[in-house]
Amino acid sequence: MHRNFLTLFLLVALLSIGNLSVRAQGTIPTAPEPQDGSVVCPPGIYTSTPYDCLPLGPSEYLTQNAAQGIPYPSRPLPAYSPDPSLNDLPYQYFKVTDAGAALYPSLDAAVANQPTKILFKSNDLYVSYQGSAVLDGNESYYQLLSDYWIPAEGGRLGKFDPPFQGLLFSSQPRNSFGWVLGTVKSYTTPGLNAKETGNTWYRFNVVSIYDTQKADGITWYLVAPNEWLDAVNVRRVDPHTNAPQGVTGNRWIEVNLAEQTVSVYDKNQLIFATMASTGVDHFWTRPGLFQIQKKLDATTMSNSVQDDFYYLEDVPWTMYFDEGRALHGAYWHNKFGYRFSHGCVNLSPGDAHWIYNWASVGEFVYVYDPSGQTPTDPSLFGTGAP
Repeated sequence: MHRNFLTLFLLVALLSIGNLSVRAQGTIPTAPEPQDGSVVCPPGIYTSTPYDCLPLGPSEYLTQNAAQGIPYPSRPLPAYSPDPSLNDLPYQYFKVTDAGAALYPSLDAAVANQPTKILFKSNDLYVSYQGSAVLDGNESYYQLLSDYWIPAEGGRLGKFDPPFQGLLFSSQPRNSFGWVLGTVKSYTTPGLNAKETGNTWYRFNVVSIYDTQKADGITWYLVAPNEWLDAVNVRRVDPHTNAPQGVTGNRWIEVNLAEQTVSVYDKNQLIFATMASTGVDHFWTRPGLFQIQKKLDATTMSNSVQDDFYYLEDVPWTMYFDEGRALHGAYWHNKFGYRFSHGCVNLSPGDAHWIYNWASVGEFVYVYDPSGQTPTDPSLFGTGAP
């Protein structure tokens, strides 16, 4: 034991002499250790190489993400879902057979086949009925809310499962976002020949958009680290902070025809966004700045032109803003994100209900097409339809 103590004493003495020699020469080391002996930096984003650690591993990954606009720590969209009860409709709907139908003033008239109104053949014949079907002999009939009677030739409409609803925002999103249109695969880099990530995205999935690149003549969106989606499969919203030209005040509704989206702004902040269905070719939704002229809890929309006939009873939460063009709920389809209307802005019932509750007569509606593909010649636009 005495021998070990003596050995330790001699080592300490030698080290002390060495340190005194270094101090005497004024050569105390101050340079960092060589890189092969450096430690890995704590996880973080390093825009320049630090002198006392190596930004490898997690730091390298986070720094690469930051260069693409993906923040650290990650910030989810400040979004939440609206009340699902907004989807509830106060009506029962029936799709009339495509062959057309006759409307009867009474059950007796229906049994006797004495109609007072004819609905032409169309794919868009929808009525709202009350109660249950009434059986008379071998035939069943529905009484409509309009008090007409109609043969039960068609099918009752149920809810879409799941019903689509947009997003409410508690604060202004920091980046763009969007909805996926269908079942699609993602890629590790932009390009049709890129390697797949193995991930699959589905219709109505919400994605954040951090970067945009062109490859193979296609626009691509970075939606997660090293994960890209073809932009054609996404409907994008770019949050704004300035009102469109001509809007007085800080509230407006924005309809993007290229993206098929509707955004609602209050106090110059995005508070609600969703997908819509606007007018198809030759029934375009007209670009411009408008104001809501009239609000109706429900209304019947129809067209008397036989070659393009439609009849839609009790279209819910309707807000007319440009002659016959309106924002309204569409209970007859679930194609939001695609153009599908005769000029109106179709919304899911829940989305139309939310906007209807928020908006007042006189609210600004800004309709625009950033792609420039929608005509603007006034002579090409009729009065509009659903």
